[in-house]
Amino acid sequence: MSTLLYRVGKTAFSKPAYFIIGWVLILGIVISMISINGIHISSEMKIEGTESQKVLDQLAKELPAASGGQGSVVFKAPDNERLDTPERLAAIMKGVNEVYGLDKVINPADYAAEAANSGATAEMAQNAQATDMAQSATTTPPSYGPLMVDGVPVPGMLISSDGSIALFQFQFTIEQSAITQDVFDSVIQSVMTAEQGTNITVLPGETLKAVSIGVGSAEIVGLVIAVIVLLITLGSVVAAGLPLITALLGVAIGVGGAFSISKFIEMPSVTSVLALMVGLAVGIDYALFIVNRQRRMIIDQGLSAKEATARAIGTSGSAVFFAGLTVIIALCGMLVIGLTFLSTMALVAAATVLINVFVALTLLPALLGLVGERICSAKAREKSSKHPKATNHGVADRWVKFVIKNRWATIIAIIVILGFAATPITKMEMGIPGASSANLDTDARQSYDAISEGFGEGFNGPLILVAEPNQSSAKVTPELLGGLMMELQGQNNVAQVTPLGMTEDLAIFSLIPKTGPNDTLTKTLVGDLRSADSNIAQTYDVKLGVTGLTAVNIDMSAKLAQVFPIYVGIIILLSLIILLLVFRSIIVPIKATIGFLLSILATFGITTAVFQWGWLHSLFGFDTGGPLLSFMPIIVTGILYGLAMDYQVFLVSSMRESYVHGHRGTESVVHGYNQVSRVVVAAAVIMVSVFAGFIFTDDVMIKQIGFTLAVGILIDAFIIRMGLVPAIMAIFGDKAWALPKWLDRILPNLDVEGEKLIASLHAEEHANTKSGLK
Repeated sequence: MSTLLYRVGKTAFSKPAYFIIGWVLILGIVISMISINGIHISSEMKIEGTESQKVLDQLAKELPAASGGQGSVVFKAPDNERLDTPERLAAIMKGVNEVYGLDKVINPADYAAEAANSGATAEMAQNAQATDMAQSATTTPPSYGPLMVDGVPVPGMLISSDGSIALFQFQFTIEQSAITQDVFDSVIQSVMTAEQGTNITVLPGETLKAVSIGVGSAEIVGLVIAVIVLLITLGSVVAAGLPLITALLGVAIGVGGAFSISKFIEMPSVTSVLALMVGLAVGIDYALFIVNRQRRMIIDQGLSAKEATARAIGTSGSAVFFAGLTVIIALCGMLVIGLTFLSTMALVAAATVLINVFVALTLLPALLGLVGERICSAKAREKSSKHPKATNHGVADRWVKFVIKNRWATIIAIIVILGFAATPITKMEMGIPGASSANLDTDARQSYDAISEGFGEGFNGPLILVAEPNQSSAKVTPELLGGLMMELQGQNNVAQVTPLGMTEDLAIFSLIPKTGPNDTLTKTLVGDLRSADSNIAQTYDVKLGVTGLTAVNIDMSAKLAQVFPIYVGIIILLSLIILLLVFRSIIVPIKATIGFLLSILATFGITTAVFQWGWLHSLFGFDTGGPLLSFMPIIVTGILYGLAMDYQVFLVSSMRESYVHGHRGTESVVHGYNQVSRVVVAAAVIMVSVFAGFIFTDDVMIKQIGFTLAVGILIDAFIIRMGLVPAIMAIFGDKAWALPKWLDRILPNLDVEGEKLIASLHAEEHANTKSGLK
């Protein structure tokens, strides 16, 4: 491997134009495809095989109108005033009628007229009879009622008992994920007319929020910090600029490539952000390791820029290749979960990492070829010539020797500290952060609070119920519909049940819980309604399906929690194999995995304390704690495992290289640590900066992912790799590299440290010297 990469590096340095033009052409193709196909992103995250998704698919097939997306708008009067004055009612009705006149919105009046004109009078009569039976069997809660205009209820409108808050709920003709920005804008523009001259406050609901990519100016701050760190580490503007150029190009091709095919595959909006996060971080880090190695060879060994580049690609490039492979394996492990949206996210992020690896191994040496000997300034060369044997890195050397001297105390202290940080994980709640945890000054949060105040928190998360007779010969009748209505209304934690329609085979209801979408009692209600052993199912011999956004989120959290241990097991197994091949050691992979488990538990514990309990919430730009993003643990675990193994590969491969070149015992640990600790710390600071930039976006999902990744890198790089790793390596000493003879014979020697490459180069130099003497 190292010999092959050595040749690639030398060729790219000597003929940079071919490689640079090649990558520019690839970028040009990506840009052209985007201009032709456009960018298509979606907020939909289907969880195939869940009960809620099955019901949605059934509705889409048999009663499409019932499967469309839902919208809500709140109208709020000034304090101690009412909405039902003639002027305000006229303004509200003007906005409501405009919404019902839009193409993608279902107008109940038009629906009834079309049904009557089509001759569906029997079905309409059944629906009317069933509704009358249900209404007579239930009483409207006294805290709200239908909004009346001229003695006639307005479809989709409720008003609170004190007349201060009105809720407008309507349905689109298409699924939520298919609704475009212009449709949302048309709805919001229509309802906002009610504010003109009336002092009414109009609050569009969260479901009217358009899909956004979620990248803003905050990420620029992370890049600025990365530039500063690169300048400090590499000591040159030219050297610092190369990692940024290669990382940005890799991300542009990776993320741009995903956008270019988004017309043909469903692309969740968070996909591009995830690929951007990971691509920028690894792209900068991989190039940093190679450039730093090349500069050290020029300064310490007096090599030419060409030879140093080739050797850096052959040695550090090998580590980059296997580090990237570990990240890719961790990401692709998500494919076995079988969830389409997670698979898409994983593949795009993995492809972006792979592109950054290839860019680092081919484009970077080509750019180094353009720079030539200018990669090291005369000042740096002069400084090195005065201290040619200096290998001590000051603080790093003193730190690693302190850790080795107090190895057992260090290990115990790290375990205790991380164990304490992990304790909040026992109270971690998963879900989809929404309006209930949005910032107080947002329309979505104010709408949520107004609905809770006027009608009850459950109106923020209505459930859709589908009742289907168990016997294929049985049909849905008005009597069955009315009976189900009475039974459902009598269930615990049910505020209101409304019939939405019926066919011969299905009865459809809207059910409003008394509790909010993220409340545990709501989850219990969904489980009780679905139970085949419930009184309703047994009495009426029906199967009840439950869907709606709240049910989808509940199912998503449960499904992901179920597959999470399987995913962790798969990526750990695959990565143990990779690390076994790279380090030719049994102890090192096991130690690396244990260290990662400690860091990930502490990371999720801290994230729970901050985002669920609300600790330091003002510092991170949010007002209210809430559930953690349900698919965040899987995404973050995969990324952090891959990146943690990056640091493991770079740090421990340096220790192994020292061992291979004659250093023994703790000396190999100290020497290897001193060689790369500075650049590993710099890489970690860069990654933390990039990820932390996403903490201050408005999207709470991106905020949580960015925070968790930043904290995870901080813990893993500075506590596990900089503290726990040298302490454990010092305990085992040379035994850390022990490998059973039978296993040593069957494992291929990947030569990650470049031992064979260096030996062959030395042999070639020796032969040339002898030839010259003759």
